[in-house]
Amino acid sequence: MSIWNKLDNMDRRWIYLLVGISVIIPFIFPVQLPVSITPEAQAVYDAIEEIPDGSVVMLVFDYYPSTIAECEPIAVAALHHFFRKNCKVITLSNIPYGGPSMAESVTRRMAVEYDKVYGVDFVNLGYKYSYVAVLSGMGQSIESIFPTDNSGTPLDSLPMMDSVYNYEEVEFIFEVADNSTADYWVSIVNAQYGKKMVCGSTAVMAPKYYAFVASGQFIGLLGGMKGAAEYEQLINRNGTAMVGMDAQSLVHLLIITMVILGNISFFATRRKRKK
Repeated sequence: MSIWNKLDNMDRRWIYLLVGISVIIPFIFPVQLPVSITPEAQAVYDAIEEIPDGSVVMLVFDYYPSTIAECEPIAVAALHHFFRKNCKVITLSNIPYGGPSMAESVTRRMAVEYDKVYGVDFVNLGYKYSYVAVLSGMGQSIESIFPTDNSGTPLDSLPMMDSVYNYEEVEFIFEVADNSTADYWVSIVNAQYGKKMVCGSTAVMAPKYYAFVASGQFIGLLGGMKGAAEYEQLINRNGTAMVGMDAQSLVHLLIITMVILGNISFFATRRKRKK
């Protein structure tokens, strides 16, 4: 039996095995395939680079646990960038399911790496119901909306918040979202208070937010795992997004190869059958 006959009659389980191997390889042996940088991702990086060191910024965890694979690498990369510039980071969430705990987990883990102190270098405000009222209210007074942090500590007892009253003291906002709460950050906080902001979203949400970039309401945009990988590459901190993109790229290459070989084997065996 020729190689084309064997390929034509290949057990599909071999293909599944090859796909599995292609996914696993980058996690064991990082491939670090190049990722092209889009103008929107470059704009995110440039905007944060322009923030004066030590500025107060907001990092918003508006995504559910189901989209951690796409959104958390964006939040982690943003914290790398902010902590590297010694920014004072306020985190909060408009998502009741998982948002506050994910913010707590990510910030505490990153704080150890950068030797940051809670209450001095970063604060997690947690979650409050009714994001329209929350976003509007923080424009007048953050403490009136969040009298305590996520752990129940009074806000006025945290040194970092002594000089932060409302959006006036916040230099920059980074929204990470998998839902339409990003719309309200634009319509309320950007439109009414003129706050500079960027967005990291799931890939399926990104097409909508390109319009916000075009209008100047978002300075830049990171779309899905690809956007997160671009950002990781820009800050020179390859993480889970780069690994995920390597796995996707290898699987795509495998599929393309199998499609080409499958077509060749089909025409080769058909010619032999005609003869």
